Amino acid sequence: MRDYAGTWTALITPFTDDGSVDEAALRKLVQEQIEGGVTGVVPMGTTGESPSTSADEDERIFQIVVEEVGDDIMVMAGTGSNSTREAIDHTKRAKNAGVDCCLVVAPYYNKPTPAGMIAHFEAVANVGLPVIVYNIFGRTGINIETETLMKIAEHENIVGVKEASGNLEQMREVIESRPDDFSVLSGDDGLTLELIKMGGDGVVSVASNIIPGRIAEMVEYALTGNFEEAEKINSHLERIFEDLFVETNPIPIKYVAHKMGKCGLNYRLPMCEPSSEACEKLDQLIYDYNLV
Repeated sequence: MRDYAGTWTALITPFTDDGSVDEAALRKLVQEQIEGGVTGVVPMGTTGESPSTSADEDERIFQIVVEEVGDDIMVMAGTGSNSTREAIDHTKRAKNAGVDCCLVVAPYYNKPTPAGMIAHFEAVANVGLPVIVYNIFGRTGINIETETLMKIAEHENIVGVKEASGNLEQMREVIESRPDDFSVLSGDDGLTLELIKMGGDGVVSVASNIIPGRIAEMVEYALTGNFEEAEKINSHLERIFEDLFVETNPIPIKYVAHKMGKCGLNYRLPMCEPSSEACEKLDQLIYDYNLV
């Protein structure tokens, strides 16, 4: 398996009622991930509400997560920004905190040319921390084309991609074109098994915040070629994968985690509590899967 293959949990960020980071709840979440057998955790990605936190808060969260995981699992810090200078600063902070690698999203809103995209990722990679490129058209408004990604991958510190384009054909192209040591991770829980069947390496998962053991088990079966058992788990979890996106992530996953006693129901604006219709759907999901 490649160095970054497996199950990575895109961690939610628990907040207290006064809006500050709930460090005790965060530590408990990390311990549950370790017990669940995941490969690593991803603090301060989109699921962690990173657009609403400060650089100092991010750095503190990186430090806490690194302390908690010890040598048990890896840490992939979300350090991306549409400002290259900010992404470099975030990445330096993450490196100083002792993370294993970082997740860097394509520059959103700016919509750079391919040349600008390549220069952006090279500048961040020059910090010296292994970089996972994050391609998610739905959040950024720009798709990293396979040709551009392969040029980015020529940098020695660019080690993989989180593919959340939702385009299976593009994922196939990336897998077929990549360097041998370049990891391809799914950014969508529901596409993980299909990605691995094509030769992909795992997932950065939202659902594993609440069911880390089941996601890790499914990915392990798939990566070792036991697709029959992986398919059984995937089929059983399909509704969870779907309902956790009944509203914008991380609204639903944080609601379910709250109901399971993992965190308070506190968001940072512009994220807010789910609608009554979403709550009804999620409550039924919790009941049907016996999550509480």
